[in-house]
Amino acid sequence: MEHLAPEVRYSLLGIAVALVISTLAITGAKWMFGRDRDGELVSRIKTWWVIVGLFVVAILPSSSSAVWLFAFVSFLALKEFLSMTPTRRADRRVLFYAYASIPLQYYFAAVNWYGMFIVFLPVIMFIALPARMITIGQTDGFLRAAGTLHWGLMLTVFSLSHVAILLMFDPGSSGQARLLGQYPSEIGKLYPGPGLLLFLVLMTELNDIFQFCWGKSIGGSKVAPSVSPGKTYAGLIGGALTTIVVSLLLAPRLTLMDWKCSAIAGVIIAFAGFFGDLCMSSLKRDLKIKDFGATLPGHGGVLDRVDSLIFTAPLFFHFVYYFYG
Repeated sequence: MEHLAPEVRYSLLGIAVALVISTLAITGAKWMFGRDRDGELVSRIKTWWVIVGLFVVAILPSSSSAVWLFAFVSFLALKEFLSMTPTRRADRRVLFYAYASIPLQYYFAAVNWYGMFIVFLPVIMFIALPARMITIGQTDGFLRAAGTLHWGLMLTVFSLSHVAILLMFDPGSSGQARLLGQYPSEIGKLYPGPGLLLFLVLMTELNDIFQFCWGKSIGGSKVAPSVSPGKTYAGLIGGALTTIVVSLLLAPRLTLMDWKCSAIAGVIIAFAGFFGDLCMSSLKRDLKIKDFGATLPGHGGVLDRVDSLIFTAPLFFHFVYYFYG
């Protein structure tokens, strides 16, 4: 646990306490009313216990061990994506190469090899997968098959792998200079990745909650009624402002960012999370499905849980990398 700053440990403890309180509250309500009034809520809490438990178990030994947990999440997400999107029978041989790219991409993240990490999927696999499809000799549906497969890799592997490389983030010399006097602990200066990751995930999830609550309480004009009727401008703006305020409170304690970068990070996460959710909702509308799967009871599939993170992770990482890399 030497790689975890005290602030990160206290935050993880706080999350566990919040889950305990939520579990006791729901159990008490169920006992008082004599029946399960909120079955879906109970399932959600149980799933959150599993998610948080797996994350803590993975990150406690070392940051690199958590990287492979995220690789498994990408595998499940890609599997869900490919099971829901139409693929040609001939392309099933190509899918092996798509799945094989997952451990390679996460290896580059684990060793913090930024150069290969940033070009492997967008450039190398962008060329390699269509090249392999060409050798099969089937041209019918080629454009759709190649585009669908590569977009699936970008969503479920490339975007999500930014969570892993953020965890392994190592500030450069210019970044080290900016860190002096900013981070509350020396361990956080040496190992800023866990704090950055926890901040990103917390803010992404809280932003979803803030936007939902503001949208429900105020209502108003809908942003994209044909895609997600519950998304309103009031929810977007109110949620974004709340996310920025919370970011200003949390970032100086969990991350290496000053107050200016904390505010900008809040803006990035608020709007990226909003449109990430809308993007995946559009995909589900196109495929005429409610959820991407049933892997997480009460939440749907893995893609349903990480829809906002798919957009927030790469943008937040490159923002941090630009200023502190």
